[in-house]
Amino acid sequence: RMESLPEAVLIRILASIPAVDLVLACRLVCCQWKNLVDGAALWILKCQQEGLTGAESEENAENWQNFYFLSKKRKNLIKNPCGEEDLQHWGEVENGGDGWKIEELPGDFGNEFPSEEVHKYFVTSYEWCRKSQVIDLRAEGYWEELMDTTQPKIVVKDWYAGRRDAGCLYELCVKLLSENEDVLAEYKSDTIAIPEDNDASWTEISHTFSNYGPGVRFIRFEHGGQDTLFWKGWYGVRVTNSSVTVEP
Repeated sequence: RMESLPEAVLIRILASIPAVDLVLACRLVCCQWKNLVDGAALWILKCQQEGLTGAESEENAENWQNFYFLSKKRKNLIKNPCGEEDLQHWGEVENGGDGWKIEELPGDFGNEFPSEEVHKYFVTSYEWCRKSQVIDLRAEGYWEELMDTTQPKIVVKDWYAGRRDAGCLYELCVKLLSENEDVLAEYKSDTIAIPEDNDASWTEISHTFSNYGPGVRFIRFEHGGQDTLFWKGWYGVRVTNSSVTVEP
């Protein structure tokens, strides 16, 4: 009989069951199973079995269970971050000057990107170009209790560069929004100026939101820029490999 098995053996059996079934079905079987599913040992074992590393040292049920689910769901929530699908998924597009353009790396007077997986970038023109995405956290599988109680870290990253023969400006603005799209937290970079005769190197900018309070349901990511010489064409800032991740 299952109830007669040593707890360590039962934990190993339960660890072979899909995580969603553990939470939605197995914990309802009896008090013993509920305690095991709500405890830390089962989720520590599942993390070990599936190679999920970097968990916090606190062995309490909420941290380890959430660590497991967040680790399994970890992905870039920005769609089309490198322009492989033209401007698809980007909304509220502001096309100043000659508008946004997608170019192949390294581009004229440019440098290769640090990662070989990135092949394209977006480039701006002689007036401000901006574009944004709004991420629906519930649609991406991050439930309300998780966002309100655990408040996992939200990590934002972007990459920008100029071209060696032109100066440009760059800005990044990210907002955490409520159900009604009220702003609950915001990060806005300075207006970053890249001078003429720069080395065209790619620079990463990042920000981590934590302890942002309950109620976050959407993330709004916006970036953009322009050139500072007002040349017709696409001599403004280049951006690519944007990312927003929810971290354990």
